[in-house]
Amino acid sequence: MKVIEHINKAKSTLFSIEILPPLKGKSIQSIFDGIDPLMEFKPSFVDVTYHREEYLYKKREGGYLEKVSIRKRPGTVGICAAIINKYHVDTVPHIICGGFSREETENALIDLQFLGIDNVLALRGDSIKSEPEFVPEPNGHHYAIDLVKQITQMNHGRYMENDLADVAPTNFCIGVAGYPEKHFEAPNMISDMKHLKNKIDAGAEYIVTQMFFDNEQYFSYLKKCRDMGITVPIIPGLKIMTSKKQATALSKIFKIDIPQPLLEQIEKCKTDEQAKEVGVEWCIQQSKELIKANVPCLHYYTMGTSEVTRRVASEVF
Repeated sequence: MKVIEHINKAKSTLFSIEILPPLKGKSIQSIFDGIDPLMEFKPSFVDVTYHREEYLYKKREGGYLEKVSIRKRPGTVGICAAIINKYHVDTVPHIICGGFSREETENALIDLQFLGIDNVLALRGDSIKSEPEFVPEPNGHHYAIDLVKQITQMNHGRYMENDLADVAPTNFCIGVAGYPEKHFEAPNMISDMKHLKNKIDAGAEYIVTQMFFDNEQYFSYLKKCRDMGITVPIIPGLKIMTSKKQATALSKIFKIDIPQPLLEQIEKCKTDEQAKEVGVEWCIQQSKELIKANVPCLHYYTMGTSEVTRRVASEVF
């Protein structure tokens, strides 16, 4: 079932999670171990992130450098198929621009369609560590909107090769990311909102927000979206803080603000265990307030922390 269908049929706020593919060498069981404790809350869908290839340069005989591709995590398509097979729950694979040509993107989407996966989250993706800014693959997409357009064209039966005969249209529900505190590359919030509106106009059917720790950021963002004419569901994304260092690390990595009351509580903690307790309670209160506001779904970025996610879910679902 499509994400938008789950939302439209729901009579109350839905529960969903996002997981990371395991590090190279780990089996699918590591994924199942993270999902198992959360299945009692009946997640409507499970997002599976994609991490693009990274590179390093190895010195070879003669002194020249060889660019070597490193793949740290298994592919998202296989993980989604395994989750569906075991749990019979809908999955949302992340499709990114970075590291893929348009033809490779089309092939991945064909595989997903073949497996009966009808949801995708279309993202530009991050730049790799060795590049100061995002660089698309040759014949790849520069921006998420270009990816949304390609998926929408396939939904209408239009593939890259015009001479293909007897092609079947795909049937993907397309989600995109939203940034309550502005995407860090956008010059201002208005510019960021215009780009978001363009993605919706291009065919995206719902929005999942970047994590935030102040619900007022979400409520303000929701109003801005509605004022901009964006009417699709906007799903709040939540992360549970689990250690003292995350107060600064999350802010640095994701370019988000940490509310002063939360920061003060974390700074008083002497151990990570104490900080985790603060994070769990903070997320419980966030979740309850958002449910009271009738948000369509609460989407938890688990990042391998199913135990704390379970504690939060048990208090609010």
